[in-house]
Amino acid sequence: MIETILDIRTADGAMESFICRPERNAPHPGVLFLMDAPGIREELRDMARRLATVGYYVVLPNLYYRAGRDTHFGPTVLTKDDPEYARMRAIRTKMTIPPVMQDVAAMLDFLERQPEATRGRVGVHGYCMSGPYALAAAARYPDRIAAAASFYGTWIVSDAEESPHLSLSKPEGELYIGCAEHDELAPLPMVEELRGLFEKSGAKGELEIYRGVHHGFAFPSRWCFDKPAAERHWERLLALYRRQLR
Repeated sequence: MIETILDIRTADGAMESFICRPERNAPHPGVLFLMDAPGIREELRDMARRLATVGYYVVLPNLYYRAGRDTHFGPTVLTKDDPEYARMRAIRTKMTIPPVMQDVAAMLDFLERQPEATRGRVGVHGYCMSGPYALAAAARYPDRIAAAASFYGTWIVSDAEESPHLSLSKPEGELYIGCAEHDELAPLPMVEELRGLFEKSGAKGELEIYRGVHHGFAFPSRWCFDKPAAERHWERLLALYRRQLR
């Protein structure tokens, strides 16, 4: 496996990105891996490596780069009333879909220039705050994104102008939306509302509820890690990419 950290130029600066790809048999289909709210950490890099081992050119960007090149957080980042949590929230609450879509465009252009990456449409998936970003990217760039997945995406139906549910009718690629049964950031009534909207939209894909698990279940270091559900999430994601990425 070959991995490196590169800066991807965007309209707002240099977006530090972890790049991971197989050593052999290039070119490989491109995948954009969008982080959750706690930000870039070794746990996410390991997940990127897992994708690369099965044949993908993976880009894992630090979406918090506008707040500083080395915006990373300590292990207490999810502990409320902790300074790390407050520092993360101060950055997270300023994140909106339009600038992230600019970042996605920069990553797509970056992939087009890489000889080790397959030309053509790519995949994108996101967790937590980035679940909505993945869905929005599929809608914004339908000619560039063949598959998009959201895992326990937050506030997936709201009154906001940029609410993720508004993107459902626009993608040409396949969508997968995986939701945790226990998730205060996407409670079941909201998920069922999204399911109805998804079915009416005619979008290609699936919405699945992972029963008995909590928001964050796919992350090995999280208190709520659930191995069977996590492996199911990998199964669904890899099957999606096998179907749609060449």
